[in-house]
Amino acid sequence: MEATVRFILRHDLQNKKGEQPLMLVVHLGGKRKVISTGIRLLPDLWSAEKQEILDMTAKQKVALEKKFGSVVPPKSYLLQNQDELLEIRNKVRQIEEGFRAKEEPYDLDMLIAKIKETKKEVIKKSEPVELVYDFIDQYIQENGVNRVKGSMVVYKSLKKHLKNFQEKTGTPIRFENMDYSFMQRFQNFLIDWKEVHPNTGNIKTINNITIAKQLSTLKTFMSYARRRGIKIHEGYKDFSVKKERLEVIALNQQEFDSLYALDVSANPRLSQVKDIFLFSCVTGYRFSDLLQLKREHIKENEIRLTITKTKEPSIVPLTRISREILKKYEERVLPLPMISNQKFNDYVKELCELAGIKDPVEIVRYRGAVRESKIYPKHELVSAHTGRKTFVTLSLAKGIPAEVVMKITGHSDYKSFKRYVQVDESRKRDAMSQAWD
Repeated sequence: MEATVRFILRHDLQNKKGEQPLMLVVHLGGKRKVISTGIRLLPDLWSAEKQEILDMTAKQKVALEKKFGSVVPPKSYLLQNQDELLEIRNKVRQIEEGFRAKEEPYDLDMLIAKIKETKKEVIKKSEPVELVYDFIDQYIQENGVNRVKGSMVVYKSLKKHLKNFQEKTGTPIRFENMDYSFMQRFQNFLIDWKEVHPNTGNIKTINNITIAKQLSTLKTFMSYARRRGIKIHEGYKDFSVKKERLEVIALNQQEFDSLYALDVSANPRLSQVKDIFLFSCVTGYRFSDLLQLKREHIKENEIRLTITKTKEPSIVPLTRISREILKKYEERVLPLPMISNQKFNDYVKELCELAGIKDPVEIVRYRGAVRESKIYPKHELVSAHTGRKTFVTLSLAKGIPAEVVMKITGHSDYKSFKRYVQVDESRKRDAMSQAWD
């Protein structure tokens, strides 16, 4: 006499995510007992006929997530559950063989009692080694459409550093072990991290600003996993990320005027880059916003556009310079001659060098407690985002109230806005003279 083992879903005990408990059903001697396996599944992931957890194609996975409004666990997690079912089945057989080896008669109650005795070691769910990395991939896949492309690169970098940390420590990284102590050790690893270029021999390190970004990204990701039902060690919440203030690279009025007066009409490439950059300087728009700008967004006296980053509507009044630039391209389908962000960042440095924007700027970074300083000519530090910073700086210098500038740029609170407020030396001298002389 041998017990019959099957697994069934309890359709009457579905949770808010649509998951149902998977139960172990044991038949023996005309009797039947049902006990929990500790596993919960979306019903579409279970085949009662095959008695196995189904693998899903990417298309099926998306359809299933829309149907239940919850996230399908990564493949490695489902495979782990399938292994647990096999382990449970084998354990039942081992218990029966033990009874028979001792020539000890047994019934269903005795068999179930033995299963429950070993339930912790049989059914205990151990987190798959690859689960953390699978969830990072899943996060990238789910959020890539709604995020600026560059922001998702941080998550790929985080995955790389976590794997390097795991390799160095020899300890698998699991959600259940990522506590306050783990965050400290990972931070120290990033401070000491070095990578030697195979060809040049140059040594690459990570400064505190990048480290803070990695750690805050990790905390965001762990909160995401917790909301998806993964058991997380809550100790990570107590770890605070210290962020250093970034230098604000913006053009002062003299530099802006020099660039505006620069004649590059003989060079269409630089002429177009100049127009895009100046347009950003006088509207406060990010490069990503200018990429989506269309004719229908431009009204008589203003631009009405939904901001890419915040998804909030924005109204920016047109001024003499912005009108001038738009008129230049009025025969085109798109209002501005946009190019890729990477090419723009290369060309705008060349443009600013021609405009004589070469004042030395000291950039200070810390790696742990080590101070690292380097002097750059200002044109080398100019990028697409400098236009937005220039708009804020010059608008404040011209006397536009901070709350008005914040309304135009879409800043919701002063805390995030104030780092863009750069008080240049000439403005400082004028304010002091007016107040004291």
